[in-house]
Amino acid sequence: MEKGMGLNRREFIQQISGLLAAFGISETGISLAGDRYYQALAQPTARKLALLVGINQYPGDISLSGAVTDVALQEELLKYRFGFQSSDILTLKNEQATRANIESAFMEHLINQASAADLVVFHFSGYGRCLKWESTEESPLFKNSLVPVDGGLSDASNASKLGVNDLLEETLWQLLAMLPTKRAIAVLDTSYTYPGSNFQGNLMIRSRPSPRTSQLTSEALAFQEKLKNQTSPTSNPQNIPALILSATSPNQVATEAKWQGFSAGLFTLALTQQLWLATPATSLQSSFQKVSCTVQELGGFLQQPQMLKPGNSKSDSRILPITPGENNGLIPVLPSADGMIKSVEEGGKTAQLWLGGLPANILETYSANSIFSLVPPTNSPESSPTTLQIRVRDGLTAKAQLLDQSTTALEAGQLLQETVRVLPRHLNLTVALDRELQRIERVDATSAFASMPNISTVLKGEQPADCLFGRVRQDQLAQDKFSGLVSANTPILPQGSYGLFSVGQTLLVNTVGAGGEAVKLAAQRLTPYLEMLQAAKLIGLSANQGSSRLGVRVTLEKVTPEEKLLMQASTRRAPWPSPSEGSAVSGESSILSLPVGSRIRYRIFNYSDRPIYSFLFGIHNSGSAIAFYPFQNLNQSAKSQPQLEQNLIAPGTTLTLPDDAVGSAWSINGTVGLAKTHLICSTSPFLQTFNALKPVMGSRGDGQGIITLQNPFKIAQAVLEDLHHASASNPPIGFSNWAGISEEFWAFNVNHWATLSFIYRVV
Repeated sequence: MEKGMGLNRREFIQQISGLLAAFGISETGISLAGDRYYQALAQPTARKLALLVGINQYPGDISLSGAVTDVALQEELLKYRFGFQSSDILTLKNEQATRANIESAFMEHLINQASAADLVVFHFSGYGRCLKWESTEESPLFKNSLVPVDGGLSDASNASKLGVNDLLEETLWQLLAMLPTKRAIAVLDTSYTYPGSNFQGNLMIRSRPSPRTSQLTSEALAFQEKLKNQTSPTSNPQNIPALILSATSPNQVATEAKWQGFSAGLFTLALTQQLWLATPATSLQSSFQKVSCTVQELGGFLQQPQMLKPGNSKSDSRILPITPGENNGLIPVLPSADGMIKSVEEGGKTAQLWLGGLPANILETYSANSIFSLVPPTNSPESSPTTLQIRVRDGLTAKAQLLDQSTTALEAGQLLQETVRVLPRHLNLTVALDRELQRIERVDATSAFASMPNISTVLKGEQPADCLFGRVRQDQLAQDKFSGLVSANTPILPQGSYGLFSVGQTLLVNTVGAGGEAVKLAAQRLTPYLEMLQAAKLIGLSANQGSSRLGVRVTLEKVTPEEKLLMQASTRRAPWPSPSEGSAVSGESSILSLPVGSRIRYRIFNYSDRPIYSFLFGIHNSGSAIAFYPFQNLNQSAKSQPQLEQNLIAPGTTLTLPDDAVGSAWSINGTVGLAKTHLICSTSPFLQTFNALKPVMGSRGDGQGIITLQNPFKIAQAVLEDLHHASASNPPIGFSNWAGISEEFWAFNVNHWATLSFIYRVV
């Protein structure tokens, strides 16, 4: 794209407005700045500038693993989703990211080049810390800082003599205030609070302890003084117009995680993945709530992403410059995608792919023979799109080959959308063993878990994991109670209790045993819970709101004390007009909270041209796996039998769960915790799932139509098997078979299945 050159005024506004819409800034939000703002947007010289900083290799033995990946995630997103020119993106990685280089690059690349019409993005991934500043007051003054590669983390005694070489947060605010444009976004994937450990569960923390001195180096002080002299009196850092997207709140930690083949910041990965999938109607509130759900599900509630303005840091300063759910018909610069072609080989017949638009949990299990289509697809649904099939994948990249060698050669930069997802049928659940366990405890735990099918163990912090096994510390439990992660009524635990934790160190409900139990007995006791986690992992791999081409919309509604629409989600690539864009409507940019006793229901609307079948699978906030299969005879005689097609939804109709005819809704009960629900839809009946559930359909234990699953892993396997058969009976256009996909794998066609997920916190 040629930076807006050659466009008339209307075309330019359409393109630049689409870019802002993809970032979550709607036309309504823009209009708040008045006509002068639109005149600035209409200038044909508008540019999009970015400075991306990522530091893994700090001196000493305290290096990170995912900060440089964050830079790559942002760079590919900006270039191939939002039309940034490569020459307008400057990256500083590892040894390049000194304090002087960051400050110089900000001045020369952003401030000196930007004009009032330009969009500016600054990203920092690395360590942060809170500095205890000298103060004449009785109370010390604390200042947050970003730690450059030469910040002096490894030698505290030397730092005491020479001073701290950090980039103060207040210096960053001054730099942002000096930008000549009001269209600036700063993304900070770092944190300032150090909890005394480098790890939170199996996640690495992006903060360091403060050195004993808080005196800046003479060079850092000189740069601050230079900024004060250059900043006009009206450029108050507390009133800068930049939007600050922070990985966490000032008093919490930001973390990074390891997946198979790569590491990345939880926040950056979730944010970029959502922006790859953003549509014109996607609001900032909607995107950010999805990011918060992803981060908090993995990292726990000790990491809550924030949208901030520096001047409002003492209050709830989240910015919502849009109206939830508004749709102004804006057109994005580039269509939504799951990845793109980085380079081509063999005359354009093979390609190296970047798959940064796929969720991490799905990407790390993505298998050879998965199929992607070039974007945009042809207008005629009957014609075959140009397709590529993955041959080998390594982390975020993959090598793929044209399926039809006679088609046009591939080109670097072409966008891709998922067509067929191939996943292995046999997946392990990985349990990380806490390093605080004694050696004999780790040996016993490894032996006990090894005797269980599809369970493997690693040492905490060394490899990716799905959960953590360790002792339950009373101080950690007290912190979880204070944060509302577990019930305040949870009793004091006896010494020596073992339990399961999330990868972010949140205690999983109902996993704590009696004090003094043996490790092997604890592992045996946890077998049902581990099976539930295995089932949840399998079902989670079917999530595809962004790529599904079935026309499905699902709403979550509160029935009492008043009826209220809480959340809604729609498939984004269906060829039929969507009645609603998938968005949050609860008025919150963070994860939805519902009090115990609330009554809820789901509505599934089929806006496609074919009948679909539905199934609900969930993880209850009390830690059990649940399912719901519509059974119209719930309140009738026990002789009534459930029917296979009672979950059929005809085109243009809605299915309510539970059925309105029953005259009820589900009551949220149990303990404090997270709940997650998957609404799974298919063009074929859930035959195997139905047969597995049928024996328990007539005796639903909670009186609400919800089945508490005693064999959740078996049910999850049946669900994925049904989705596989639905796709196998309806292969993509142009395919006579699954092109070499073996029986060791499931294959799902996006035209024939949709899994929409909802997560909320019970308080």
